[in-house]
Amino acid sequence: MKIECFLDTNVLLYAASTRIEEPRKFEIAERLISTTYFGISGQVLAEFISNLKKRLEVPPTLEETSRWLDLLSNFPTVPVDEKLVRAGVNISQRYQTSYWDGAIIAAADRLGAPLLYTEDLNHGQHYGSVKVINPFKAN
Repeated sequence: MKIECFLDTNVLLYAASTRIEEPRKFEIAERLISTTYFGISGQVLAEFISNLKKRLEVPPTLEETSRWLDLLSNFPTVPVDEKLVRAGVNISQRYQTSYWDGAIIAAADRLGAPLLYTEDLNHGQHYGSVKVINPFKAN
């Protein structure tokens, strides 16, 4: 199955934590997770689990965390290895982004994802073969 897009950490966090606080973002994020064949990276997965505990008023139980990990394990995940780190460094220098954003772009590129859904980079900008879309940007 062909990867449709790459989801950044913030998309996953909105799906997991903002049903009440930001219902519009929750709905958009939930729709992306349930209707697209997406990819993530080990970096995104680690950031998601770490920040999930910080974002929720009541920290998730082990069972809730396991459910999220079970769901996300159904999608391709790029491991963080030496080649990905180097690619992230190169991208961050080329496009003047943080290393972390460069690594996300590199992971999306490695998966062949044409779209990267995030609110952390410039909406509509192409970073090589990857186009950034901010799914929460009001039209």
